Amino acid sequence: MATFLYRLGRFSFRRRRLVALLWVVILAACAFAAAKAPTAAEDGFSMPGTESQKAFDLLDQRFPGGNSNTADARIVFVAPKGQKVTAAANKAAVEKIVANVASGSQVKGALNPFDMAGAVSKDGTTAYSTISYDVQSIDLTDATTKALEDAAKEGRDAGLTVELGGSALVPDGELGGTTELVGVAAAAVVLLITFGSLAAAGLPLLTAIVGIGVGVASIVALGMSTTTTTLALMLGLAVGIDYALFIVSRYRTERADGHSAEEAVARAVGTAGSAVVFAGLTVVIALAGLSVVGIPVLTKMGLAAAGTVVIAVLVAITLLPALLGFFQKAVLSRTERRAGSGARGRQRARGGAVSGAAGSAGSAKPNMGTRWARFVIRRPLAVLVLGVLGLGLISVPALDLQLGMPGDESKPTSTTQRRAYDALADGFGPGFNGPLTVVVDAKGSDDPKAAAAQAAKQLSATDGVVAVTPPAFNKAGDTAVLTAVPATGPSSSDTTDLVHTIRDEAGGLKSQTGATMLVTGTTAVNVDVSQKLDDALAPYLTLVVGLAFLLLMIVFRSLLVPLKAALGFLLSVTASFGVIVAVFQWGWLADVLGVEQTGPVMSITPIFLIGVVFGLAMDYEVFLVTRMREAYVHGERPGEAIVAGFRHSARVVVAAAVIMIAVFAGFIGMNESMIKMMGLGLASAVFFDAFVVRMTIVPAVLALLGHRAWWLPRWLEKAVPQVDVEGEKLTHGGPAAAPVAEPDPDPVRV
Repeated sequence: MATFLYRLGRFSFRRRRLVALLWVVILAACAFAAAKAPTAAEDGFSMPGTESQKAFDLLDQRFPGGNSNTADARIVFVAPKGQKVTAAANKAAVEKIVANVASGSQVKGALNPFDMAGAVSKDGTTAYSTISYDVQSIDLTDATTKALEDAAKEGRDAGLTVELGGSALVPDGELGGTTELVGVAAAAVVLLITFGSLAAAGLPLLTAIVGIGVGVASIVALGMSTTTTTLALMLGLAVGIDYALFIVSRYRTERADGHSAEEAVARAVGTAGSAVVFAGLTVVIALAGLSVVGIPVLTKMGLAAAGTVVIAVLVAITLLPALLGFFQKAVLSRTERRAGSGARGRQRARGGAVSGAAGSAGSAKPNMGTRWARFVIRRPLAVLVLGVLGLGLISVPALDLQLGMPGDESKPTSTTQRRAYDALADGFGPGFNGPLTVVVDAKGSDDPKAAAAQAAKQLSATDGVVAVTPPAFNKAGDTAVLTAVPATGPSSSDTTDLVHTIRDEAGGLKSQTGATMLVTGTTAVNVDVSQKLDDALAPYLTLVVGLAFLLLMIVFRSLLVPLKAALGFLLSVTASFGVIVAVFQWGWLADVLGVEQTGPVMSITPIFLIGVVFGLAMDYEVFLVTRMREAYVHGERPGEAIVAGFRHSARVVVAAAVIMIAVFAGFIGMNESMIKMMGLGLASAVFFDAFVVRMTIVPAVLALLGHRAWWLPRWLEKAVPQVDVEGEKLTHGGPAAAPVAEPDPDPVRV
């Protein structure tokens, strides 16, 4: 591996203009394809094999033209204080507004609330009209959506409070916000402090932007949703900066050791590039493994993010070495440029004072990484216990983790969807926003109408149901749809229990009438998602952790190091779950972080977070421990190998973690609840994993294990392939060509 990447890095350096041009062409082609692609539809929750999905499929089959995927809207009218919406003037205004909306070319139907049972609240203050369209929300024209906005404005001008809800109000896609720009700016500052050079700080940002440009443009060109694109952007930006950071740092180390620019680039790609490749592979395994869950939207997000990570790796090992060819000396610190990288650098290298973390020469004086490592290995047991107990304490809120599918209730109160949700809950009760759709398949019944009537009677008698609509049959008369309104809100555990109760009672209906009763709707879908995720979690973790264990065993040639890495990941991810529950369920710091409504954690968040955090956790494991392994195989004792790893890598790992935290934290400012949740979860997980697990617990465990940490059974050692991540062959000559003369000073100086 190191030999191949060495040659790839040298080729990219020598053919830097060709390589750079090739990436520009790829970026332009992807951007062109994205510009020509149609607007992506928002992801829906299709879950093959679940009862709620079977019900949706049955509705589409038995009610042709009533496609459950078409857009809908709900206009909510609230009378002025002290008045009723049924008053003559208010009623006339409502009917006029509904008639105007109904005249739209894409409108399939607009129900007048005064002609529809149950559309006016009992106290007469609130009413709603349901608008159905004959196209999906993505296909609605600007004129159609403007008609809704005009309707709301007309009602407000008449003195009514008018709010809008439904899938017709698709929010503008967010691919980043102001806070994300702040995250990128923070990353730039960290890079500048780490390297002391504008060019060295700028290259990781530039290559990361190219990587996410290619990745995100490709995703858009393939027609994936905004949520999928945003998550890919989040990960691509973070890993893109980090991967380039490690290679640039190693390049500076090699220059300080006296190597020419070309040789330094080749060695940096051969050593740090090997770690980047294997770190990227662990992330890809974790993300692509989400496919085993069986939820299409989760599969899309995982594969899209994995593809972006692959592009980030390719950019780091090809484009970055090419760009280093243009900035051969500019990426060095001012001190290094003055001192030169020839004899003085070699003299410093022989003195053993190279600081690999910063990529610059230093003195014999121990750096912070060295001092911290020595502190840990002198008292490993105490440090280990404190670290584990601390993360365990932070993980306690995770015991109260509640899964759900947050809807309009989780949106900011500044949105009309949230205000419409609140108005309906105030006027009609909390369960009105989460009705259960009950489908009665009476095709096998002798008397379909009697079967549907029995279903309605059974539902009405069920505790927790406050209202049941009369059965609505299809044209064939063999399938009926009923709506059951729960007494509690859609995110309530009582509503979840109600779904289970109705489904349990369906067997009795079938035995009496021969009809099958299926339950769907928001809450039912949430129940099915949670169950599907619970069923998939064990095989997912087995697959991902198993493959990553094998990969790390090959990298480190050890059994205990990969095992320690996996256990450390569990500590990080459970602590991040604790943070998510504390903020999004319990409301701690909710105002500070812009969380306006507490509630359940979105169902797919935990398993997606597990996949991403596992991949990122292995990143830091690879970057930090490979330098320890490198020192160990070159003859250092276990304790000194730990110190050497920290001396060369600690500062860069810290910088990489701070950058990743800044990038992820930037997404906390976005309106999409899942993105906000993922941003906080990932930022906290990276903090715990980098600073507590990898920088504290890992050296403590390795110090306790000593030589045993690097033990591998003899029979297994023969079977495991040699990948030479440490670049041992490069150290002993390997593919290195004859010394290359130092090229002319690069024209770009910073």
